[in-house]
This record gives sequence, structure tokens and C-alpha cells, in this order.
Amino acid sequence: MTTPPILDTHVILRGGDKILMSQRGGPYGYGRWHLPSGKLEDESLPDGAARELLEETGVTVDPAHLRMVHVVHHRQPEGARVGFFFLATEWAGEPVNREPAKCLDLRWFAVHDLPDDIIEYPAQGLDGYLSGSNGLALHGW
Repeated sequence: MTTPPILDTHVILRGGDKILMSQRGGPYGYGRWHLPSGKLEDESLPDGAARELLEETGVTVDPAHLRMVHVVHHRQPEGARVGFFFLATEWAGEPVNREPAKCLDLRWFAVHDLPDDIIEYPAQGLDGYLSGSNGLALHGW
């Protein structure tokens, strides 16, 4: 029997020409950059994205104001994941690192000056959004 894929949400918090990124502090991708993200629980995709953003950064976003901008079907040795990438341009609060055991840093980057060491899976979703691609990317297949 095949294990169903894990569903992930990723939030592209965008203020003007800047995007908020977090630097991983956990074992997966230690020291590399990614977007606020996490596994979906028993909730809708927009609710899960808003929850993860709040848990990781303290920023509150109305799930109704999130816009899905890309999907990545990711394959890794442990199994498949499907990442739903949401754009947030309206929010309340200033980002703070609410998970210092998992996150080394939160930092704004200009869209044309993103770090080189973004983890490949979220990088593919971010690149898809920024390039205006067809909305779906396959990674690792």
C-alpha cells in the first residue's frame, strides 16, 4: 500500500519587493533558507497556511486574503509531499522568530536578491510564483 503524500503549506509573505524568509535551525536543511511553512493538520489549506505563519512568525493573516500561487509535487526518499504556496500581501504584526529551536533567523530579502542557499523544494515553489509559470512544478520525480 502506498502512503498518501504529506500536504504542506508555504507562505510567501511579500511586502513591496521584499519576501520574508527563515533560516532553518532543525536537522533538515540546517542553515539554509526557506519560507514559513508546515504540514497541514485537520484544517483547510488557507487556514493551515495562516496557522503556520502565526506559529512561526507571530504575523496574523486572514485566510481569505491568501492567494494560492503555486503547487510543488515533491518526491523524497521518505515519500511524496505536495506543497501549496500562498501569497500574503496583507497582514497584522511584525515578524518575530517564535520558534528559535527550529529557526536561526528571519530576514526580508529583495525579490531580485534572494539567498543562494534556499532549500530546493521551497525554492521551486518560490521560483514558480516569481516567474509566473503554469502553477505546478515537479521536484524529484
